[in-house]
Amino acid sequence: MSAQTLFVTGTDTGIGKTRIAVALLHGLRAAGFSAVGYKPVASGAAWQGGQLVNADALALQAAGSPGFDYAAINPFVFEPAIAPHLAAAEAGATVTAEALDAGHSALAARADWVIVEGAGGWHVPLSESLDFAGWVAANRWPVLLVVGMRLGCVNHALLAARAIAADTRLAGWVANTLPPEQPRLAENLATLNTRMPLSCCATVPVNPSPDLALDICRTLI
Repeated sequence: MSAQTLFVTGTDTGIGKTRIAVALLHGLRAAGFSAVGYKPVASGAAWQGGQLVNADALALQAAGSPGFDYAAINPFVFEPAIAPHLAAAEAGATVTAEALDAGHSALAARADWVIVEGAGGWHVPLSESLDFAGWVAANRWPVLLVVGMRLGCVNHALLAARAIAADTRLAGWVANTLPPEQPRLAENLATLNTRMPLSCCATVPVNPSPDLALDICRTLI
């Protein structure tokens, strides 16, 4: 049986994609699966031990099953914290679907689940001819949308959900509470639950319980 893959995207950058991807990895492993995170492209990195590394990718590596090298989890990593396609161009690198697919296949051959985390939002470009949406849609992976609960989230969530559903399958969405807690949080959640095409998989508080990872996984597996 081949590995199952879930792609984690968000309504924006800095809204908790890594937090949710890490929770999923913990939950899958607690449920008895081998699971690995895949951060195919990351911009915003620092040198550590002679290697350029990204904090989000390191978090995925730590949360997943052991035995996976950093380079396998994050094949394209760029130092400046700018849009990935700009960072790649500055580094003289070209991000291709073939390279991303090869990285995914290598991980999928060794795990039950691959949790793939994007960068920024759904339509973030990776090169002149490739973006995350096109790559994920070509692979027909289901997508989990992380909604950062802050001012503007209703519009961002509805637009993202519509775009994802037009390209591939929206598996669900998670409401991630950001500090400081959004005014009228309950009312905004109610609005989203009324207008989004799917019910919310989980509402993640600022300080979630240890059982939350399993709760999210149960709604998706």
